[in-house]
Amino acid sequence: MKNASFTTDRHAAADALFKALSDGTRRALLETLVREGEQNVHALTANAGVSQPMVSRHLAKLKRAGLVTAHRRGRETWYAARVKGLGPVVQWMAVHGALWSQRFAALETLGAT
Repeated sequence: MKNASFTTDRHAAADALFKALSDGTRRALLETLVREGEQNVHALTANAGVSQPMVSRHLAKLKRAGLVTAHRRGRETWYAARVKGLGPVVQWMAVHGALWSQRFAALETLGAT
């Protein structure tokens, strides 16, 4: 039973990541933090094209998914990308990429005969 719980937890973590990354605004915010480093909500809002409350909601979802960290500095909240948070997505892509590569190779073999 312990393995089933671990698998469920792992799938839940991957689900949260995929849901967080499913929105273009969230991906853009994460990309900005990766590219430009730690920023406050005001700076992120200036380039996001959406209101500050929406930026804060998007950042909260990224934080729950483990993709960003947040800390208070004075009256402002500063966010930083947590690139290791993408680990479960990268692992999922590696496993499924390998499976698809095997299937395509099998199809090529069938076509060659």
